[in-house]
This record gives sequence, C-alpha cells and structure tokens, in this order.
Amino acid sequence: MSPVLLIILAIIVVLIIFIIGIYNGLVKARQRVKNSWSQIDVQLQRRFDLIPNLVETVKGYMTHESDVLEKVTGLRTSWANASSISEKVDISNELSSTLKTIMAVSENYPNLKANQNFSELQAELQNTENKVTYSRQFYNDSVTIYNTKLETFPSNIIASMFNFKEEKLFSVESDEARKNVKVDFNK
Repeated sequence: MSPVLLIILAIIVVLIIFIIGIYNGLVKARQRVKNSWSQIDVQLQRRFDLIPNLVETVKGYMTHESDVLEKVTGLRTSWANASSISEKVDISNELSSTLKTIMAVSENYPNLKANQNFSELQAELQNTENKVTYSRQFYNDSVTIYNTKLETFPSNIIASMFNFKEEKLFSVESDEARKNVKVDFNK
C-alpha cells in the first residue's frame, strides 16, 4: 500500500471513530434525560400513592373543603391517565398547588394537626416533595447538558444527521402556579 493511501485510510478511521464517539455521547445524554424523567415519574407516583391516605385522614375534619379533596382525587385519576410528559408536568404543578392549600387549610383544624396519621402523612409528603424537587433539578441539568450537545459544534452535525431532538426543561408554565396559595375561610 502506498503511504498516501495509508494516510487517507488512517484519516477515515479516525473520522469514523470520532463520529462514533460523538454519536455515543449523544445517546448517553439522551438516556440520562430519560432516566431523569423516570426518577421524577417515580417520585410523583409515590406522592400520588400517598394521596388516598391523606384524603381519608383529612375528610373527617375538613367538611367544608370537600371541593379541594375532590380536586386532589380527580388529579390523581388524571395523572394515571396522562400519556405525555407535558400532561404529567401540568397535573403535577396543579397538585402541588392543591396540596399547599390542604396544608394551609389544616392550620385551621387543631384536631387534624394533632392527628398522628396526618402528621406522618404530612412528613412523608414533605419528604416526597423534596425528592421531587431534587429530581426536577437533576432532570433539568440532564436536559441542559443534552440540549447543549445538540447545539454545539461538531456534535450538532451528528445530532442533525441522526435526528436527535431537543428536550424541554421542566418548568412552571402558568402564572397561577407561581402565586402564593390564597386560603379563604369566608365561604
């Protein structure tokens, strides 16, 4: 073989190895995003699994707030039927707001606050909320790394060749979800 042919062959091999490396890096980043979402999903499911116990514990005390309890139960059903990440994000944000309302309303019921089941559920929900927050942060970090790879040279060329798509960050979409919970006992 001629030296020129060997050099060309070596360049082609290096280029192929380079492309494979970039492709594998993109696949790993995409899998990390999927895993990150899965962790959010697990924590949100855990939160939804706690809800029936919370509703049953609270029902006897909060007779005037039955609409809030019905909303929580409805959101749990909606969660089970949600098929996309964006639907689950919206339901999760709505549930977070509704759970804040229940916790705020519970302040008006001293017997409920003293109930051991309620206290344990409240602590468990707080623990789960912390895990959800961490999981969301991890997901957003993973998405940011992945999306950055999709936009930076030379991985953007490989990403477009193999049809890698940008992922969305987990964010609060509505202005309503950003507001403080307003509790009105004058109904």
